Amino acid sequence: MEEIGTGEASGTWGTKTNTNLSLIGKALGYATEASFSSDANATTTVSDGADDPARALYFKVTSGASLTATRELTIAPNTISRVMIIENATTGSQIITIKQGSGGTVNIPAGGVKIVYLDGAGAGAAVVDALVALDLTGTTTIAQATIAQATISNGTFTGTQVDITAQGDLRLQDSSGGEYAAIQAPATIASSYTLTLPADDGDADQILTTNGSGVLDFVTNTYLGFEILTSNKSMEASGQYVSNSSSTLTHTLPSGVAGATIILSNVGSGAVTVARTSSQKIDSAAEDGTLNQGASVQFVYVNDTIGWHTL
Repeated sequence: MEEIGTGEASGTWGTKTNTNLSLIGKALGYATEASFSSDANATTTVSDGADDPARALYFKVTSGASLTATRELTIAPNTISRVMIIENATTGSQIITIKQGSGGTVNIPAGGVKIVYLDGAGAGAAVVDALVALDLTGTTTIAQATIAQATISNGTFTGTQVDITAQGDLRLQDSSGGEYAAIQAPATIASSYTLTLPADDGDADQILTTNGSGVLDFVTNTYLGFEILTSNKSMEASGQYVSNSSSTLTHTLPSGVAGATIILSNVGSGAVTVARTSSQKIDSAAEDGTLNQGASVQFVYVNDTIGWHTL
């Protein structure tokens, strides 16, 4: 825009003022531009004193070619400082990277919209996501949202689909911004409920169970397949094992928890020693056991007095 000094623009003051007002209006409006004429990085320039799409507050970026990879869109000149709402409406389902100079950039996923500001710092100019640390103190109502990352403290986050008649889901975006993992509500719920996650991430091969009141916990999966043993093994509760070796092997029972079970079968020609840990017992005796070829046994831990009982 042109700033008219006192006594200047005699005879053209009205024309220049109208041009300035028009450019201000354009800068507060909406425009579309096929910024990518080909499948390559591109530059769009905010013209000096003339209308162009990149001047718009809401700038919808399209492409004349289908993009095959992330492409950069440089907004020039690198001295212009402003706020922009930019939509990635390019074809090809690719991220576009908004930049101004050699400073920071902002990625916008395909179909996404971001509010950014250009700092206009010249050669080192940066583009910044204006909402990256947005403070929504107070009551915020969200009809539908895709959240890439969130921290929620001392509050409740509630969201539904725009169509309330539809199933709601919680979507967790991946780092690329293109794919997500979702947890979806069932089509019909008799009554609302809450599932409370365990305090830790459990152990290998454990599964999630519920206590019937929405409290989840990790427990050992009692339906794991049989593990074939060809060397000594420290067995695990609920484990199922087939020992197969021509050499003598020693398989050690774990610390017992009442009701825990272990199944062990020996198909190898070498005898198997079933070893105890610490002061544990097998059938009330503080002695290790032996399992010959072709023999099988199921252990159930009863208590410290009986120890591992054989069935």
